Amino acid sequence: MTSDRATNGELLAAVTAFRDVVAASSLPLDLPSTARAKDNRVALLRQLEDYVIPRLSSIDAPLLAVIGGSTGAGKSTLVNSILRREVSKPGVIRPTTTSPVLIHHPQDARWFTDKRILPGLARVTGEPSGPDESSTVRLVTSAELPPGMALLDAPDIDSVVSANRGLARQLLAAADLWLFVTTAARYADAVPWELLRQASDRGTAVAIVLDRVPPEVMGEVRPHLVEMLREQGLGTAPVFPIPEVVLEGSLIPESDIARLRGWLTDLAADAAARETVVRQTLSGALASLDERAEELVVASRTQQRVVEELSQVVDQVYRRARTGIDEGMSDGRLLRGEVLGRWQDYVGTGEFFKKVEVGVSRLRDRIGDALRGAGKPVSPEAVDDALQTGVAQLIEANADTAAIEVARTWRGLPAGEEVLAVHPELARASAGFSGEVDRVVRTWQGEVLDLVRTEGGSRRTNARVAAVGVNGVGLLLMLFTFTHTAGLSGAEVGIAGGTAVAAQRVLEAIFGDQAVRSMAAKARAALEQHTDHLLAGEAKRFARAIGRVDVPADQADRLSRALDRVQAAR
Repeated sequence: MTSDRATNGELLAAVTAFRDVVAASSLPLDLPSTARAKDNRVALLRQLEDYVIPRLSSIDAPLLAVIGGSTGAGKSTLVNSILRREVSKPGVIRPTTTSPVLIHHPQDARWFTDKRILPGLARVTGEPSGPDESSTVRLVTSAELPPGMALLDAPDIDSVVSANRGLARQLLAAADLWLFVTTAARYADAVPWELLRQASDRGTAVAIVLDRVPPEVMGEVRPHLVEMLREQGLGTAPVFPIPEVVLEGSLIPESDIARLRGWLTDLAADAAARETVVRQTLSGALASLDERAEELVVASRTQQRVVEELSQVVDQVYRRARTGIDEGMSDGRLLRGEVLGRWQDYVGTGEFFKKVEVGVSRLRDRIGDALRGAGKPVSPEAVDDALQTGVAQLIEANADTAAIEVARTWRGLPAGEEVLAVHPELARASAGFSGEVDRVVRTWQGEVLDLVRTEGGSRRTNARVAAVGVNGVGLLLMLFTFTHTAGLSGAEVGIAGGTAVAAQRVLEAIFGDQAVRSMAAKARAALEQHTDHLLAGEAKRFARAIGRVDVPADQADRLSRALDRVQAAR
């Protein structure tokens, strides 16, 4: 990686754009196959914001050494001993350090008082006045620490408090140098080595402090630790053993800490050595973006595929629901039962339909008499209500069946069961759907009446409409909209078929055959549009539940392109 400022500026711009794409990405579904990638996304964002971008922005800033390790390793005592005064409070009650303490030379204050690094942590200064806050970093100045280097005392990596563990890992990812503290009793523990392997994989500069080593086992423990480091690719990491000794006050005797202090002082004083450490860790962090971003790309594609599978189920099932409603409006189903009974009461018995051939005018007069109360005491509103109920029930039944079918199918797909557990209401049509359907069907019936009024046009047509009544003509138009009689049998065929013929004949006598077909098409199209809107609203419940808008189809491609720009700038 070159130090050319123009190249660094290009790389910074590419990394910043990559960070923005990662931040905008999402993995909303709880899939076992993408659980690790979700954690990786959070860690990746933190390292970009806490370390990579700040370091690229200020390549000459002081080297930051984060002191991390297991519970009871003596990190705070070590920091205090290096500085020869207490700046980080040690203790026997765990956890102790919960709020990180950042120590720097007074000349370097400008690098740490702003949000250049660790922008998510507030800055506090002075002695702690109460319990540590994990959302803050306490700044301490010390002339014992040479300019050009800062120390950051982190919480325990294996703290019993999960927030402390997460913060410790976040701070280590923000470091130019890991100063890893372990003990003779715990140097082989699993948790430290998990983090050390990550450091090795990402090229992070590491130094090891082997603390509290009984003198009689020093010759055995130190070589074993060095061998373990070599096996993990960290054979060049310096190891600083500190014997188990009686503390002077609360500090390790200076003679036992002198080698470590000297190494840190020399590193701080040597600009070239500092730059080597910084660039090693920065290059490693940049190189690690490839694998970590690829994991996020794969997870994005997996999530998108699962979302698409769930969404396809919704689309297919609700298309079938739409087809079922269309069939129910075309096969004579709506002219059965209550509608037939009300229609018979309205215009008379089956004998009435035999008179259709006698003359349309007589038929029109008969219906007109009914409207004026001269026939059966049944109003067209009664037939209208029965028809409204039939249409509403048809829509509701298909919508409810669709919801049940989607839920049943989802339970057999990845993430489907999890989504339904959070949204059990999806297994049925939405609450209030029935009332919404009633309102929409009533609205459509009103639109049909408006259509009758607007199609009148001429004085003669208006007179014919008036003879039957707008409500009666509107009712005939609604019945004519459902003209097909497939599925009916026996007496129903005659009655329903007669209903359709009677409605058609009267409407043609009033408006003419071409106008009637046009009106029926408009009425049917309006009802279909309302139906589409109702079903779309029901289907959107599922889309919202799976977070479809949170997994853009091009998310994986945008991540890949952003990473390509980083690689090209490196």
